[in-house]
Amino acid sequence: MGVFLLILLQVIFPVFALLGLGALLHRRLRFDPRTLSRLTGSVLLPALVFANLYEARFEAALVLQVALFLLLQNGLLMIAVEAAARWLRLEARTASTFRNSIVLFNSGNFGLPVSQLVFAAQPVGMSIQIIVTLFQTLVTNTYGLFNAMRVEAPGWRALRGLFFNPIVLAMLAGIAFQATGVRLPDFVWRPIDTVASAFLAVALFTLGAQIAGLRLRRPSLPLLLTAAGRLLVSPALALGLILALGLQGVTAQALLIAGSFPCSRNMAQFAMEYGNDPDYAAEAVLLTTLLSSLTVAATVFAAQRLFA
Repeated sequence: MGVFLLILLQVIFPVFALLGLGALLHRRLRFDPRTLSRLTGSVLLPALVFANLYEARFEAALVLQVALFLLLQNGLLMIAVEAAARWLRLEARTASTFRNSIVLFNSGNFGLPVSQLVFAAQPVGMSIQIIVTLFQTLVTNTYGLFNAMRVEAPGWRALRGLFFNPIVLAMLAGIAFQATGVRLPDFVWRPIDTVASAFLAVALFTLGAQIAGLRLRRPSLPLLLTAAGRLLVSPALALGLILALGLQGVTAQALLIAGSFPCSRNMAQFAMEYGNDPDYAAEAVLLTTLLSSLTVAATVFAAQRLFA
């Protein structure tokens, strides 16, 4: 219990303190969440991705292990949510949001700050979370957007936006510098590193401002299943795959923790843009974010105990 309380105080409390402060300041100062979101997604997160890839020292075997895990995890989740949506006989628009609410998770504004705190002394853990975030960007801009659009129209147009995504461009630049061994001059590197360092606080402020106006109605069956699927089934599936693949140490910890993050804000944005039950989508983001204060803490505790 002492270790669990320590995790709550050192990891979860700082995250939710900044979330709460962001929500409070938004109510008083009326931030523009869309502008904050664009700042985070177009400037701060790409800088963080580039900085971590530029400084990291990846082993090919590690990258292959993580890639295999993510392919299996996401593939199994996609199959499971498709089967569940058909079994529940959900209306097409609700089914679209239901699928995205479980497959897409908040690896950016929530996952990276949590990982920065958990793996402060273990850079490889943060690097793995960067890979997870990049993979989620790919899934969001392909499967997620296609799933949101397919109610009315083919979704292959989503692929165009993927290639011009700032996060993907930052990833490619970081990989290029890694592969060539070229080092940036100090006067170029320092501004990038400074911008990357601002990510944690601004990302959590932004998420707090985004959820400040959300409200929970009476929980529906799809909403409860989303919460269970995202916060319980997903980490359980991650644990099963970790054991099946024989992953150990920080790699296993990082992937298990990543499997427990709450619903993605992008999922709610897709639902609003395409009219796919946006109220349900917003409630899913709010409920899973609130409940994750306990479930993510429990997952961090389990990860550190199982894969010390």
